[in-house]
Amino acid sequence: MYSAIMSTPERLIESTRELLWERGYVGTSPKAIQQHAGAGQGSMYHHFTGKPDLALAAIRRTADELRATAEGVLGGTGSAYERIEAYLLRERDVLRGCPVGRLTMDPDVIASDELRAPVTETLDWLRDRIAGIVEEGKQSGEFAATLDAQAIAATVVATVQGGYVLARASGSPAAFDTGVRGLLALLFAATNPSA
Repeated sequence: MYSAIMSTPERLIESTRELLWERGYVGTSPKAIQQHAGAGQGSMYHHFTGKPDLALAAIRRTADELRATAEGVLGGTGSAYERIEAYLLRERDVLRGCPVGRLTMDPDVIASDELRAPVTETLDWLRDRIAGIVEEGKQSGEFAATLDAQAIAATVVATVQGGYVLARASGSPAAFDTGVRGLLALLFAATNPSA
């Protein structure tokens, strides 16, 4: 499954990331990780102290990847609206859900301060990053000065995460797309026509 040049710790981390996304923390056993990674039990415990340590490495990597992907779009060129639009419309595996957002539904991840921290930090970062873009739009006159940047950012994140849930429940990406289009229409209405 993985490249022959990928190290054992890398294979273990990548396998754990995939299994956490598919099965959650409880459903991801050390044996399943080892089989998925093509690594023995001794290799796993040589590199990681146990499942929580390996899961933390995997969650951190997933969180870092989500941030980098989001920043690649949000930090691009264009107006504030265009950058938020690009984030909302970017390519996603909608029916699989968000690999970070899904962890919030995992009781064992949420119960662990250590495992929950990268999830919380990533969602906080995303809201703050989007709020900053809304503030830029307000300062440039693109968005109405009355917009609450933090509320708009929370709405963007909630729409994306809720869109994943609706799409998975219906078995169709159409529910996600409808939510995104609705939010973009509302956000467009908040742009200043004289800007």
